[in-house]
This record gives sequence, structure tokens and C-alpha cells, in this order.
Amino acid sequence: MKFSLTWLKDYLDTEASVAEIAAALNAIGLEVEGIEDPAAKLAGFRVARVLTAAPHPNADKLQVLTVDTGEGDPLQVVCGAPNARAGLVGVLGLPGATVPVNGMVLKVAAVRGVESNGMMCSTRELELGEDHDGIIELPANAPVGTPFAEYHGADPVFDVAITPNRPDCMGVYGIARDLAAAGLGALRSVEAGARASTGSARAGLGIETNTTSAQPEPVEGHAPSFPCPTEIRTDDPEGCPAFHGRVIHGVTNGPSPQWLQDRLKSAGQRPISALVDLTNYMMLGFGRPAHAYDLARLTGAVVARRAREGETCLALNGKTYALTPDMTVIADEAGVHDIAGIMGGEHSGCSDTTTDVLLEVAYFDPERIGATGRALNLTSDARSRFERGVDPHFLDTGLELLTRLILETCGGEASGVVRAGSAPRETAVVAYDPALAETLGGVAIPAGEQRRILAALGFSVGEDWTVSAPGWRPDVVGAPDLVEEVVRIWGLDNVASVPLPRADGVARPTATPAQKLERRVRRAAAARGLNEAVTWSFLPVSEAQAFVLRQAQDERESPLWVLDNPISEDMKAMRPSLLPGLLSAARRNLDRGAGSLRLFEIGRRYLRGAEGTSDERLTLGVVLAGDRTARGWATGKAQPFDAFDAKAEALALLAEAGAPVDNLQVMGEAGPQFHPGQSATLRLGPKTVLARFGLLHPATAKAFDLSGPIAVAELFLDAIPAKRGAVGFARAAYVPPALQPVTRDFAFLVAADKPAGDLVRAVKGADKANIVSARLFDDFRGQGVPEGQKSLAVEVTLQPVEKSYAEADLKAIADKVTAAAAKLGAVLRG
Repeated sequence: MKFSLTWLKDYLDTEASVAEIAAALNAIGLEVEGIEDPAAKLAGFRVARVLTAAPHPNADKLQVLTVDTGEGDPLQVVCGAPNARAGLVGVLGLPGATVPVNGMVLKVAAVRGVESNGMMCSTRELELGEDHDGIIELPANAPVGTPFAEYHGADPVFDVAITPNRPDCMGVYGIARDLAAAGLGALRSVEAGARASTGSARAGLGIETNTTSAQPEPVEGHAPSFPCPTEIRTDDPEGCPAFHGRVIHGVTNGPSPQWLQDRLKSAGQRPISALVDLTNYMMLGFGRPAHAYDLARLTGAVVARRAREGETCLALNGKTYALTPDMTVIADEAGVHDIAGIMGGEHSGCSDTTTDVLLEVAYFDPERIGATGRALNLTSDARSRFERGVDPHFLDTGLELLTRLILETCGGEASGVVRAGSAPRETAVVAYDPALAETLGGVAIPAGEQRRILAALGFSVGEDWTVSAPGWRPDVVGAPDLVEEVVRIWGLDNVASVPLPRADGVARPTATPAQKLERRVRRAAAARGLNEAVTWSFLPVSEAQAFVLRQAQDERESPLWVLDNPISEDMKAMRPSLLPGLLSAARRNLDRGAGSLRLFEIGRRYLRGAEGTSDERLTLGVVLAGDRTARGWATGKAQPFDAFDAKAEALALLAEAGAPVDNLQVMGEAGPQFHPGQSATLRLGPKTVLARFGLLHPATAKAFDLSGPIAVAELFLDAIPAKRGAVGFARAAYVPPALQPVTRDFAFLVAADKPAGDLVRAVKGADKANIVSARLFDDFRGQGVPEGQKSLAVEVTLQPVEKSYAEADLKAIADKVTAAAAKLGAVLRG
């Protein structure tokens, strides 16, 4: 939120400097994100008088001026402004000055052969207005030679970050209240602050200060000149509990007075017209959104109601919005004029021809405003305030202030006030104990000082420390909230730094098993030469749908989580897999000339469970793209990655994660994203899938704009079963065997479509007491092998325990191996 120092001083009687105010704001929790000093932008610009003006010898539309800068000899300046003339007092930019509008640095230069020592400036060039038809004309008595920033009265502008729990500081008056409570000045009353802005206080009305309490004093009601001629009501008491309004006849709309334009510009607002600007002034100054309708464009009663099916609203931003029956609108007999609490309609807004207005000051339900804004994807300053919660007690005061400002600025006569409905008046009442400041806040604050702070912030404090929150503090619901208020005003720097208690001895580990697993696997992947990538958790819907593990039976029950209000359309779906993000990263790197990529990522994938439940699962993704080995004299052509490379990474990382890799089965059904003949899954039993790996399907690769073989693997770390019977964290002592192992080779004829892994697993389990490992070392198909079969050679390692094997022992083991293989249809090859 932006505001100028002058605007702040309208509400806060203080002599504090800009630096002191900024320090105080940071100290009380209102972070100053920046301070913009217009004087710095106007450095090098000076009040100057044109002494002579003569036609340029080489250009019809240019003049050669001699300009008095107040010191030294006059300077020669070439100028093309039509109003440049002798005797004019304007603003001269000297060589070395930077023009604010475009950043151009002025220097001595020849213009059509005539030397020019600077530039006479227009208001637009100095970002003081939109006029560019001529140079600035100052009063004849303006002091020549004075820096223009000093003459203009450049006003510093604060940019303050307001947290969502502080709706009271969404107006400059609320920020002034906090500063006054911190001892940086005296808070003026609401009415006196408004008069100070207009200058009427300086005209003799006086300025009152409110030094004892921040509770707003009631503003004296304006005597009505006639009854309100328009019926005003609310037919939606849930969405719009209170709707106050009145009519003003005979207004003259036009440009806003300078004081109003200056304040709106400091807040980043563009002045439009007096009526519109005054409603914006109320919103930015006091946090109270209001709206002014052109009465001539309204038909019949004005009512707050629910939108009807099929209704639309052409908003002030020029866009048409389709409304639904759960949205609150402001309408008349002709139709909808306003998306309540968010944005007014274009066809009922005020213009230069407006003579009669209807003022609206209402209270809208924050939850309804938030839901409507999200549904329409529509944001506005009014929505940000209503959504956080405006002061429901400020309806009458806000309407009276706005009425007075319009009558003083635009003239006219005001009707009586119509009050439809009633705003909620209940506020939080908290039983407070001053000792909580020390027990919860960590600092001892005298009870009297706590009472003063709370009263200065607008809280009512009873003798028994029963504290009532003001209407502008809906965020305060309990005693801890009051502790926060007291401590931040007292000073967070006064809270002593106290270390947390620590138990004696060695500190216990704090990482959870999942964190330890993640750390271990990350290190293992990096040690294997993989490079870690961190990609977005959000994806385009098309990419996310390409990697959904299961297809929805009904489009309305999509397995994807799709955001209603995404950052962008390319970040709308929560990722069901880590592979799309890694593939996009691979594409970016390959497009930039990378020859070989080994990427991995550890993170969560997000699945939509039954009945819309959320499911987050720890996953590791691997993408291998480009060349596995570069071309060379010893290796020949470059070799791409294949499915076995992905399998090797999957098995190695699963082993590091503690999975029983020796018991895993290689099965199909890796998914439609994978090449059907060069992919598989690693399973623990027929149902528990620990990983899927293989080459990417060509169609999937094409969808991600990738070419060539792309090997990928995805490990489902959440599916790895926990180890049983693990006691403590120390490993069992390693005892090497006393006898040498023995190896035996077996060759079996099996069906060609039989997975070799099934045979190896059967052989290894034939005699668990003696067989410690089994591995496939040959797969032969050709001469000597019957058609439709293959020869698989398995090396079996035997480990004797108490004594060496006798010939009978080895034969018995061999018989068990042969019998186990026979159950799979394998025949020992002769």
C-alpha cells in the first residue's frame, strides 16, 4: 500500500522525519518495502526564466531561448514548445539531469546546428501530469534559481506491505493509528483528518487531536434538504447485511482539486473525476470502499440481491462477467449495475455530465466476496478490503464524511439517509491477563503501559481487564492476539533472546524416517552421476493428463487436482508424476546444446483419491537423455541410453532405499507413456509396484518435443515396506564365513517368452540354506536350441558353513535346483 507523507500527516500530528517514520513502521510490523522520494527524480531541474526567444535558423518549429538560471551567465536552450516566450518562468533541466519519464540523461548537444544547454520541461516529462502540449508555466514571482523539487514541494511516498490479518491498516488512517500508539505523534479525529486533507482545517476550522483513545468520534450528521427519493433495500441479508445510501442533487462533476489528485497519485491511482476520486479517497484513506451511481441511469428501487441465472454485468474494467445465483449484486428494476463489493458497472458510473448521484456505503459478507472474486477471477481494491473485513461500525461515519467531501467539492444538496438492514455489531470480548505479555511474549510490560497501548489501538479495556476489540480488528479473537498487539507496539527489539532448553548428553536425531530416506537416496543418486533438478509442482493440464497412472471413469471425476485459481494456465494441474517436469527440463537443456543428460528429482506427486481425498506420495524420477557414451576411436559411434540403463538406476536406488531388490519381480504394464516392448515394472509380489522403467513411448516423447530414445525411471519410495524387527540403529556385527564359496553353472532350456528373472528367482530359492546368490550370465538362441525356446545359463553361488561340500552334497543341491526349474517348465540342457 502506498501513501505520501503529507497524506499521513493529515491524520497524524507528528514532526518525525521520513527515516523515523519508516523505522517505526518496521518496528510495529508494517514492513516498509520502499520509500520513493520524488525530490531525487527532480534533481538537476531548476526554476528558470526565459529572457529571449528567437526563431531557430534551421527549423521552423524550434526556437532558440536564452534562459536565466539564477546564477552565472544565461544559457542557450533550443525548445520546440509552442508556448515558449520571453518572460515565461518554467522548469529547466540542466546537463547531467535524468528525465523521469524516459530516463534520458541531458547533455550539451547541437540541435539542427545550434548548441542547446539543457531542456525546458513539460509536466509529462517530469511525471507531474499528462500535459505535453507545452512547457510548464510557473507564476511570475516563482524564485528563479531555486531547485524545482524544493519549489514544488516533492512529497516522499511510503510503500508498506500489509499482511492479510491487518484489514485495519488497509487505509492510511489505520496506519496513523498504529504510529500514534507507538508514540510517534497524536492521532487526529476522523473528521479533523478529512478536513486537514481538504485544507478547510487550515482555513480556520481547527484541527482536533485524539490523544486518549483511537475509538472514532461520531461525525455530526448533515442536515438533509429533502427525503431520499430512491428506494434502497437489501434482499440478501446474508451477502449484504447492511446497505446505507442517500441522494445528492445538483452536483458539478469535473477534475478533482489538486490536494485530492496529489494523494491519489501517491497511492498509484489515476485521477478520473471528482466524484470517483472522492470514493477512492475514502477507500484508501479510511479503508471504507464506497460507490457513487449516476442517478439518471438508474430505474426504480436500488436493491442488494442475489444474481439471477443468466444475468451478466459489464464492469468498469470493460469486461462482461457471467453471474451465478450465489453472487451478491446491486441492481435496479432494469438489471444488475454492480458486482457487490468488488467492482461497479460501466453503464451506471458517474461522468462529467452527472448532476445527481446515489451514494452507496454497504457492508458485505467477507466469505461471499472472496468466493465471488475467485469464481470470476476478478480482483480490485474494494475486494481486497471487503474480503479481509471492513469496520461494520463505520457505515454512518463513512457516509457522512463522503457526503461532506462531495458537497464541499462538487456542491449540491443531500437527502436523508436510508439504512436498509443492519451490520453485525458484535466484537470479540476477551478476558485478558497482563501477565501473559511476559509468559507468552517474553517481555515484562507494566500493566499501565499495556492499558495505554490497547486504548491507543482502539480497544476498550475494563477495570477487570475485560478487553473489547474495535470493529476494525476482526483478527483479534483471543488473549494471545492481545499479547501480540502489546508486544509489537512496546517493541519486539525489547524481547530478550533466550536459547531453548537442551537436554544433557548427545542430541537426539530430529529427522523423520521419511527425511532420512530422502536424504540417503538423494546422495546415492548424486554419487551415481545423476544431476538433481527441482521442477514445479504444477503442470499444464495436457502434460499432467499424459502421465496419469489411472484413467477416470467419468470426466467429472478426474484423477487430477486442477487449481481453480492458478498462477497461470501453464501451472494449473498438480503433478501426478515427476517425469513431465524432468522431461521439460531435459528438452530445455537439449535445445541449448547439452549432449548427455542424467537428471533426477525427489519430491511428491499428487493423486486424487476416492471421494476427492488428497494423496501425496514421495517419489523419485530419473530421466536419461542424449548419449550414454560419446563417439570415440575406441568405442565407435555414440551410444544412446536404453531401457537397461534405466533399470540399473532403478535397482541401485531401490537398494539404497532399503528395498528387497533380490525379491523383486520384473513385470509389464509400465503405462501407456512407455514403449510397450522396452519397459517394465519392478514389483514386490503381483500388486506392490516399487518402480517403473524403460524407454519413453515415441508419442509421449513427441508430445514433449523430444527426439531419440529417452530412458526414464520412476521409483515409488512410499511403497517400500518398512524393515521388520529392526531394533536400534546399529548394524549387526559382520562375521565373514570360514569356508570358501563354491560356484556351479546350470543351463536350462525354457520357453522364449519366459522371463529370465522368474528362472533366476526359482533357482535361488531352491535351497535357501546353501544358495546365497544366483545370476544369469548367458541368454542364447540359435543353432542347437529348439525353435520357440532359449538357453539360459545361471551361475549359482553356494556357501558352506560348518564343513566343505562332499560330492553327494553338491548333487543333492543340484537336484533341488533342477526340480525348482522344472516347475517353471525349464529343462536342464545336456
